Amino acid sequence: MPTPEFILTLRAKIGHDPLPLPGVTAVVLDDRNRVLLVRRTDNGLWTLVTGCLDPGEQPAAGALREIMEETAVVAIVERLLSVTALDMITCPNGDLVHWYDTALRCRYVSGEARVNDDESVDVGWFDVHATPQLSPHQARCLERALAPDGDAWFEPAPAPALSPDLAADLAAG
Repeated sequence: MPTPEFILTLRAKIGHDPLPLPGVTAVVLDDRNRVLLVRRTDNGLWTLVTGCLDPGEQPAAGALREIMEETAVVAIVERLLSVTALDMITCPNGDLVHWYDTALRCRYVSGEARVNDDESVDVGWFDVHATPQLSPHQARCLERALAPDGDAWFEPAPAPALSPDLAADLAAG
């Protein structure tokens, strides 16, 4: 899929400078304990279904759109897995991107998984305990999707800085 027009418009103004973008990661599971993966065209790696949200698009709607666009699978969103600011990446063309990722657990509803656009060269279902190597972030998303507790994860904020007076009062008890 070509670069979305809104990104091209922004890049015309900012060049290769860092651009924060909202993204989604969809962990699509089926009733046979399998996860849906795509093999990317750009680097040949197997990944969960991912994509960039359109301006104003809700993460759940974007995840379902990306699943359909990339794999021809219909799914539903079951729950939030995590919200994460990923490390800055440099694209092959030199663009710097800082992804803010919303990861969601999704459930297969229908459709025959296949390559459905130019972003991937293969699509397949894998046993959740026998997947090809995933990036650390994606492996954590899969692990969270399989966890029974259902709690969403986020990076905790650092403790607030205390004024010297308040720190002294707390230390004094």
